[in-house]
Amino acid sequence: MIMHCVFIRFKSATTTGEKQGIFDAITALKDVVPGITDVKCGQNVSSEGLNGGFMDGFAVTLDSIEARDEYLAHPKHMDVGERLMGLVDGGAAGLLVFDMAT
Repeated sequence: MIMHCVFIRFKSATTTGEKQGIFDAITALKDVVPGITDVKCGQNVSSEGLNGGFMDGFAVTLDSIEARDEYLAHPKHMDVGERLMGLVDGGAAGLLVFDMAT
């Protein structure tokens, strides 16, 4: 299993509705991309102060490395990724991606 974690620094002008819309779109990928077993989205709630400005994120659990690779190349993932990039502060620097084998 692979946990594909993405941490986000949204632009300050991003509304709660826009955030929810992108999280809904990410969650909906589970219905169209084979190999996704779970999707979780939400806000950072840590009190440690070590988040580096990444205040939101999501984790997509996939059943294999191959499924992760198919997910990354899937056209629906690419569409959602483009939408997300439009909301992120600083382009790719506003994202932190970490894939963990579980």
